[in-house]
Amino acid sequence: MSSDENHPSPSNPSRKRSGSALRLGPHKKATSSNPLVLHGRHFGRTVFALCNYPALLTTGILQLEELMDSPIEDYPADVRQEHKVFIELVDSYPGLLDRLTNGEEEDIIHVGELAVIPPLSRNIKSDRGFNHEVTSALLCPTGLDWSNAETKQSLKSGETAVRGDQWPMFLYAGCDYDPEDPWKGLLKSKILVFGFKHVFTSPSSMDREPKATCSGNAYLHGMKSVTKGSLAYIATQVRFSLSLSSVFSRTDMVTDSENFYHSILDLLEDPDESEEVAELMTWWTCRIFPNSSSSQRSISKNSTLSKIRAKRAALRERANTSTDTT
Repeated sequence: MSSDENHPSPSNPSRKRSGSALRLGPHKKATSSNPLVLHGRHFGRTVFALCNYPALLTTGILQLEELMDSPIEDYPADVRQEHKVFIELVDSYPGLLDRLTNGEEEDIIHVGELAVIPPLSRNIKSDRGFNHEVTSALLCPTGLDWSNAETKQSLKSGETAVRGDQWPMFLYAGCDYDPEDPWKGLLKSKILVFGFKHVFTSPSSMDREPKATCSGNAYLHGMKSVTKGSLAYIATQVRFSLSLSSVFSRTDMVTDSENFYHSILDLLEDPDESEEVAELMTWWTCRIFPNSSSSQRSISKNSTLSKIRAKRAALRERANTSTDTT
């Protein structure tokens, strides 16, 4: 299944591949009752969604052999990224690597098909996208004024094409975009929170009094914090649901969903934005998993707990000062 064109040899690790496994592959509906079906879907939702998993698995296994002679650092950035996602996938499911390396070619293809994108809504959507006043305002790219008649007509007619990296207003809290501070409110909208709860906890968890009688996806997979991949996935889900397109496709130039997903994930994984991203992920985890230790809940001012900790800090500081003066 490998070729010199698609997989760089140890003697030339700097050569780029002609294609990437981290791009959406053919969509096939998984029919097996194998537990990998549920696990693969959860991995796609939380780590990396738009991915050609059969290609990723095949490439990853071959890469392990090549790394015996050349370290991963010697390879181009796209190859290192593929390998990172491959390792996360095999580490997330005990015994998966052994099954892949010792199985037949059909096993690799089968396991890969279990991790395809979870099915998206395929209802009739002729009144969505820029054909509806509400969805139009939510999908309108930041920097454009939907209330402007010319802008509205241009978007509705398709004269103004919206690329995936032109982010819509619904990504911002209250649909309020500040061009002077583009991080302000980014990825903190209520519609994203509702969408996340619908997929990962339960549809009824969006209510003040949840009525769910079964565990959600997050509980079933031991998920206790919001991941960067899950946030990019939900943003893509919501954007597609608001759009006019009825079928999710990587070749759909109208929604350009693949470009949108990657642009969100690229920002969240950018080391230069780590401070803002850390604050954002804490904000999300506090809202989705408030009882998780990783949510890093803040302490209310003037509470008993805050006073106890303040007193303890004062005593510790006094003790340190006494030690320094002796």
